Amino acid sequence: MIGYLEGRVMAKDETGCLLLTAGGVGYDIRLCASVLAELPDIGGQAGIFIHTIVREDALELYGFSSLDEKKTFVTLIGITKLGPKTGLAILSRFSPDDLRAIVVGDDVNALTMVSGIGKKSAQRIFMELKYRLDVDGAPTPVQGKPAATNTFADALTGLTNLGYREDEARAALKAVFEDEPEADVSMALRLALKHMAAERA
Repeated sequence: MIGYLEGRVMAKDETGCLLLTAGGVGYDIRLCASVLAELPDIGGQAGIFIHTIVREDALELYGFSSLDEKKTFVTLIGITKLGPKTGLAILSRFSPDDLRAIVVGDDVNALTMVSGIGKKSAQRIFMELKYRLDVDGAPTPVQGKPAATNTFADALTGLTNLGYREDEARAALKAVFEDEPEADVSMALRLALKHMAAERA
């Protein structure tokens, strides 16, 4: 079973990439948003943690930036009626730590922020997630503040609504929050726009 791949990025789009390994084999990988944000330009080298799903008619590879993301993905797709596409969408919206905070804070409605998940589905997913997800060491929610208040996610939505590509917006926001971890949505948007303008100059 494929668990990790390193190689040269031959092609990429908003859903994944084609990675050519040193052995000359090219792998089509569907990627979590965190990997997409850090993926180098075509021709660059990348290392990706892989979860392999074998079906009767296909072999599908899903890529992640860390073992924690990969393990969380496996936990998610173990939930009843939750497929890999939805699992990837959840991890593209929330990091593993975000999901632990959601569970610790009983913030079931946070899951409705993921495209395609309604209130009823969120309740079902949340109930199983509570018993499947390891929350040891999870951050304690701030009193009076929703556990899943996710400035990064809100700022990302704002940028994509403005017409920016998600991978470009995510990379800019990652740089912003590395410098300004306490930035609110408005500040994050302003700094991200400035960062992208400088990158294009």
